Amino acid sequence: MRKPTAVAAFFFTALLAWAFARADDAPAFPAPSPDLRVQAWHGNALCYSGYRLGQTPKTQTVPSQAQVLEDLRIVERNWKLIRVYGSDRHSEDVLEVIRREKLPIKVLLGIWLDGKLEEGNAKQIATGIRLANAYPDVVVGVNVGNEAFVSWSDHKMTEERGVELVRQVKAAVRCPVTVADDQLYWREPTAKLAAAVDFIAMHTYPVWGKHDIDEAMPVMIADFERVRRAHPGKAIVITEAGWPSFTDSPQNAPRAGDETKQKRCYQELTAWANANAVTTFWFEGFDEPWKGEGTEGHWGLFTESRKAKPVMQDLYHDLMPDGPTSPGYDKAPEKVVPR
Repeated sequence: MRKPTAVAAFFFTALLAWAFARADDAPAFPAPSPDLRVQAWHGNALCYSGYRLGQTPKTQTVPSQAQVLEDLRIVERNWKLIRVYGSDRHSEDVLEVIRREKLPIKVLLGIWLDGKLEEGNAKQIATGIRLANAYPDVVVGVNVGNEAFVSWSDHKMTEERGVELVRQVKAAVRCPVTVADDQLYWREPTAKLAAAVDFIAMHTYPVWGKHDIDEAMPVMIADFERVRRAHPGKAIVITEAGWPSFTDSPQNAPRAGDETKQKRCYQELTAWANANAVTTFWFEGFDEPWKGEGTEGHWGLFTESRKAKPVMQDLYHDLMPDGPTSPGYDKAPEKVVPR
């Protein structure tokens, strides 16, 4: 072996010094792609939960990997970023299928929290940490809790406990960490979780405030602006926003939900998000029967049988339905086709 020359030794020493200097300036974890800590429109984003007829997270009766792949083949044609809600078998299948099939989809991974179920929370957190670290090529962020801190939550948790759990997850993963909650929580400057998260993940739903479609965009924009003013300098992602294709709740304006209004909301919200550098996850990809036949069961851009609603029919000619994709207001939900 030849001995290093003085010149070579000098350059080697300089290289080491440069490397250590760079290491001192480096972030705590490599920047993911997309980096949700940066206020930007990172492309079309979608909330995904694949539960079909007879399947429900309540009993962990989950879609098969073949069904997940069918869904993700539909999704990848228009979205490269999805959000899942729990750290469970279904989410693990999603991550496994994306990697195995080399799908160009990134995931905001969810950890489901319930203020009354500490044992379940511990399992969700342990699994979420494991999945985030096992799939760093797919997971671009971890969402600790979903609507668990807003005043009306039915699985409410204290902010103090939420901060503890966020810190626990942040210490164990290499990607950004957030908490997803309603704009009513995040618009308060005193929201304690704001300082703990890497970016804010907010929800906005005009339809639940008895607003109809003409008021949808003004309400959503106002919600976003209130949160932005409450937490200046913090990146904000809208992790849920949408419009149902059928409504039947006293909390909704009369006949607020229909297919035409859903299409209008999707187009207007997507255009606004792109123009204003706001990554926005549309809620949701597919109708989920386990949520019931009313408003909650009709948020999807596709039916439970994977047929395109009017909002998606220009892009999915191969998934055209044989008839209406949502209930009419003059007939019962069970008469909807296809099923």
